[in-house]
Amino acid sequence: MATAKLAITVDGRTVSVSNPDKLLFPRSGVSKADLARYYERIGAVMVPYVRNRPVTLVRYPTGIEGEGFFQKNTPDHYPDWIPRVELEKKGGVVRHCVVDHPAALVYFAQQNVITPHIGLAPIDRLDRPDLFVVDLDPSQDDFDQLRRVAVGVREALERAGLEAFVQLTGSKGIHVLTPLGGDDDWDDAQRFGRALASLLLDRFPDDLTTEFSKAERGDRIYLDMARNNYQATIAAPYGIRAIEGAPVVTPIDWSELDEPETTARRYDIHTVFERLERRGDPWADMAAAARPLPAG
Repeated sequence: MATAKLAITVDGRTVSVSNPDKLLFPRSGVSKADLARYYERIGAVMVPYVRNRPVTLVRYPTGIEGEGFFQKNTPDHYPDWIPRVELEKKGGVVRHCVVDHPAALVYFAQQNVITPHIGLAPIDRLDRPDLFVVDLDPSQDDFDQLRRVAVGVREALERAGLEAFVQLTGSKGIHVLTPLGGDDDWDDAQRFGRALASLLLDRFPDDLTTEFSKAERGDRIYLDMARNNYQATIAAPYGIRAIEGAPVVTPIDWSELDEPETTARRYDIHTVFERLERRGDPWADMAAAARPLPAG
């Protein structure tokens, strides 16, 4: 008999999860209850990376084999204890959710949200990004190529006086991020992105491209700097991706890139906790590494 409803209490806040037996990942057997319990359990680790940022929700009402959609505007029926922030858009504003409590992640699971996405600027300074992201999107299944280029991005950022952090996207690629601690605006981020892209394309001409058309990329990795703008987002650290097996966006140590078993989908809804128990959260001290972008 199907379970009618599940109640999950997180730090004193209770969320009711309806239809908990519904399979959101049918071939993997991952249910809505599994999703909600995952976000309950990962909440303490995940919330610091999504807190005080605009959140965009990727929802799959009938599971990942059905149609999914991005939800930016917060419906009126969402509980009052989930804050909102307004972002300007052409002709109006969008009211994004803000996560300041693990229970919000569980509530999103109740809404069939698989992957929360975050903006790169805090809600109190939306014109000042505090993260810069290099998104490496491969055209082929060659993790050695992806690893080699990611290390090259790290070296380029470090030569610019910035500290680099790496995460597996849970899909195909890798994100290399650096925290920003100055008063850089979006123009500064985009200017730095263009300069960094030019440098990397010169260093890896056979491995990298900024060609948007997939048909024109060949075997090269798409070097995506477009995440560094006001309205763009990235999949949140420790978010689940809408792919069978429920892989997780996972921050890792740079040393883990060299491990033979590492792929973009190495960790999933179950094994990410084993990684955290063994190695801890590699981004726990990221804020201390924040630096302004180099001038010029």
